Amino acid sequence: MDIVGLVIQLIAGAIGGNAAGKISKGFSLGGTGNSIAGAIGGVVLGQIVERLTGGAIPAEAAAAATSGLDIGSIITSLISGGAGGAILTAIIGAIKNR
Repeated sequence: MDIVGLVIQLIAGAIGGNAAGKISKGFSLGGTGNSIAGAIGGVVLGQIVERLTGGAIPAEAAAAATSGLDIGSIITSLISGGAGGAILTAIIGAIKNR
C-alpha cells in the first residue's frame, strides 16, 4: 500500500492525537495541534511498522502480492497510525507543558 496506506495513517494518527489530547488534558495541544502532531506521529510509526512487517500480516502476504489493498495492511495502518499519533501528541504535550 502506498498512497492509500499513507492516507489511512494520516487520518488514524489525527484521530489518535485528538483522543490522547482529550484523555489527558495536561498533554493537549488544542484541536489543531493534536491533529497535526497526531498525523505526523501516525505516518512516522505507521511507516516504521510497515517496513518491519513488510506491510501485511504474514497470513495475508499472498493477498498483498495480488492486490495492493488487503485487510491486513489496512488494519496494520490503522492501529500503528493511531498509536503513533497518540504517542507523539503525548510526548509533545508533555514537553510543551513542562
